[in-house]
Amino acid sequence: SVESLRAAYAFTSLQSFLDIYYAGASVLLKEQDFFDMAMAYFRRAVADNVVHAELFFDPQTHTDRGVPFEVVILGLSRACEVAQRELGVSALLIMCFLRHLSEDAAFDTLAQALPHRQHIAGVGLDSSEQGHPPEKFSRVFARCRELGWHLVAHAGEEGPPTYIWSALDDLKVQRIDHGVRCLEDPALVARLEKDRMPLTVCPLSNLKLCVTPSLAAHPLPAMLDAGLCVTINSDDPAYFGGYINQNFIATFAALPQLTAAHAHTLARNSIDASFMAVSEKQRHLQALEAVFAAV
Repeated sequence: SVESLRAAYAFTSLQSFLDIYYAGASVLLKEQDFFDMAMAYFRRAVADNVVHAELFFDPQTHTDRGVPFEVVILGLSRACEVAQRELGVSALLIMCFLRHLSEDAAFDTLAQALPHRQHIAGVGLDSSEQGHPPEKFSRVFARCRELGWHLVAHAGEEGPPTYIWSALDDLKVQRIDHGVRCLEDPALVARLEKDRMPLTVCPLSNLKLCVTPSLAAHPLPAMLDAGLCVTINSDDPAYFGGYINQNFIATFAALPQLTAAHAHTLARNSIDASFMAVSEKQRHLQALEAVFAAV
């Protein structure tokens, strides 16, 4: 029923969300399904004035239930091409390994990805964080680094600060996804600030998954005060009810100490932290500065 579906979306943890997420993914079977899903996202993102998106996808969620890797990647990559041509939004795909699965399973996924490597900009690490430290995939990420892919990883969302250290030192990532627990370790904060390591913070996701008890208690202001390269992002917005503008609006409404200057910084950080070409970054930075000059 509609009521039971809504009740199922009242997540109590990352794992309670993942249980629903994996069940929902079962309807994606054909290339057109993946294309349609991605295009629905792009149309919604463009409505929020998104000009560039870097999308995560989890091939193992689909290959483990018999959907060929090429079905997934061809549907998603075709959507990226159409979105650029028809909607004017650029996009990059980041292939994530499911950390609750084995290193061997990750290497198998990597082998399936190689014939389609031109469609993949980078690799990441997601799924159940607790009990699955980043170093479990050190050799997989070393191989991906040799292939020239960008490297990111979810760390320090529910997992401890040591997972962020591991993502930095064992996986040698270029971005940390989430990373909100970094504030528990002053030495880690100093390292992140020194390296200007991007942290892709997702406030509404943190609220929905009970990472923070309320948006008013979110660590974002403290992270900004520490000089960290923080960005605001959407995370599984269809499940968490918040696309990018909703994340900005709700966060700023709950945290009155945040100002237009903070919004400017967060927007600049998102461009700096992206994997766009330098020329594209410069173009978007110029457009951003023009907007804030008029505020």
